[in-house]
Amino acid sequence: MQKQRGIILFKRQNKLSMKTMTKQELIDAFVKNHQELIDYVNALTDEEFTFSYDGKWTAGQQLSHAYLCLLPLPKSLALKEYILQKFGKIDRPAWDYDTVMEQYMKTSRKAPERFLPEHIGPEQKTKLTADFQEILSTIQQSLNGFTEEDLDTFVLPHPLLGNLTIREMFYLMTYHPIHHLKQTQQGLNQR
Repeated sequence: MQKQRGIILFKRQNKLSMKTMTKQELIDAFVKNHQELIDYVNALTDEEFTFSYDGKWTAGQQLSHAYLCLLPLPKSLALKEYILQKFGKIDRPAWDYDTVMEQYMKTSRKAPERFLPEHIGPEQKTKLTADFQEILSTIQQSLNGFTEEDLDTFVLPHPLLGNLTIREMFYLMTYHPIHHLKQTQQGLNQR
């Protein structure tokens, strides 16, 4: 077993794979991976924060996009009854992390319009970070109200994958900030 950027991984048939995580492990990895993106971007100079290579998103836009993707979650997770009425329960066997990632990689991986960041200047960094910290705390508290069984049966809609269990959604959302951290680092390496 090894750790890679906050995600717990183990080798299976010569490839890295996320182990099945308990609710608490999933929450911890979700928060840690987002915090890693936040900390990295906040340590950047203003010039680095606004640098764009070949028209790609700046570090500020990467951070904003990760934040925008979390915005629907507090309302969706607020009440179990709301989730059941609005989205129901999963009608297929639950996917493990590898299956979620395989399915995600088959999509366009293009963010829907509402998750596209606008220009983010260095003067917005402090507020964006504070808002991000607040939403992470809210999501963490909400997830604590769900049982392990709830995570594997309650459904939330994903814009590219359709209905996912809450656990599947959070497998993806745990991967997401690290993906954008790597994109940010790769862009800055082009300077």
